[in-house]
Amino acid sequence: MGHAVGAGNDADLAAIYATWSAGGGALPDWLGLSREGFFAMMDFHFPRLARRPVPNPGRWVPPERLAEAAELRALLVAHRAGDSPSERWMAEILAAGCLARDHLWQDLGLWSRADLGALMRRNFPALAARNVHDMKWKRFLYKQLCEAEGIYLCRAPSCEVCTDYERCFGPEH
Repeated sequence: MGHAVGAGNDADLAAIYATWSAGGGALPDWLGLSREGFFAMMDFHFPRLARRPVPNPGRWVPPERLAEAAELRALLVAHRAGDSPSERWMAEILAAGCLARDHLWQDLGLWSRADLGALMRRNFPALAARNVHDMKWKRFLYKQLCEAEGIYLCRAPSCEVCTDYERCFGPEH
């Protein structure tokens, strides 16, 4: 019998792993985890999957962005549901995905933005609940970091009157 705790992330991690294995997405080697963390995550979620060589694309988090990744990871971990060790792995994977250039769900290798929304609500419910206007997740996470530091870069008095509204809240293609 499989595990009950963490099973909610199995499908998302399977999609992330499949996309990454095929060379898609933008995640670094080991999905942004340590080698040991990667195998612990795989053993937890996919205990029947035989270990075999891992198709690492040779992508690494640039050293000058390690502090940024650590801040994102800390934000996510601080808001995790507390239901599964899987949430910590997800925080690391999400932080690594945030460093890439496309929409977060695409950079992670998920198959839809809806998948990312469900992942956020399941793993980081208190944080996800703050995204009341459905802001794009990567922008939302960086906005949370800025607000925690007391940095408010937006010049508009509210998002609704901002000229960049569509960049933050519009549909992702």
